[in-house]
Amino acid sequence: MWPSYVINLADNTRRMENSARQLDQAGVPWHRIDGVNGWQLSADEINRVYDSERNARHAKHQLVPPEIGCYLSHIAAWRAVADGDAEGGFIFEDDFATDDTLADKLRLLSEPQTDWDMVKLFSFDPAQRMLSETPLGPYRLGIPYRVPTCLIGYGLTKSAARHLADRALPFFRPVDEDQKFVWETGLRVGLILPPPILVGEQEAATGTTGAARRALRSGRSLLGQTLHNARYQLDYSLKLRRHRRNEYSSR
Repeated sequence: MWPSYVINLADNTRRMENSARQLDQAGVPWHRIDGVNGWQLSADEINRVYDSERNARHAKHQLVPPEIGCYLSHIAAWRAVADGDAEGGFIFEDDFATDDTLADKLRLLSEPQTDWDMVKLFSFDPAQRMLSETPLGPYRLGIPYRVPTCLIGYGLTKSAARHLADRALPFFRPVDEDQKFVWETGLRVGLILPPPILVGEQEAATGTTGAARRALRSGRSLLGQTLHNARYQLDYSLKLRRHRRNEYSSR
């Protein structure tokens, strides 16, 4: 089985304990990735990694410090996978919960394969539209039309991890949003069905991204933000449709 990496902020000890307990009980080998606390980054540190001008033009919303720290934490996890001895690895944020199929699915996903570069272990949509599905032991591996947003649990091949890490900086969208733009990343993103990961306990000693976002004033009126979001979603949907059409017409 490929190793697993758990992203965890030092202050969130309860989350780490929950993550360790679940992975140990499942017999999954893991390592802790010391998460980056965005609130502790200086303005200069943020400016070196975050493209605020591109964000204003092309992103859905301004990033808050926890989102910047989260992106940097995933980059650290990608580099750990890329530098590891295995041919890939699994990455978890520390607020996950698992079902009893996790270890079996991770073993199957660790076998040599050619169908995906990134595989999601979670999706908010229980009826995800799939472009294709293939058997994976007693389970299924599908290619979703629209990549699930959340990065609470996913796998990466070594080459995909290196590719993501090398192209990441500077970023202008949240890390999970970036992975939806597969025509930019160039990665084939799969989803194991049924997913073995659930959303776990959300309480954090360091606060949550949602709370930080609610406290942020975007500078737009409510109507202006609504229109901006609608244009963003429409632009994404049109680009995704064009990408999928071109992708499958070339096969």
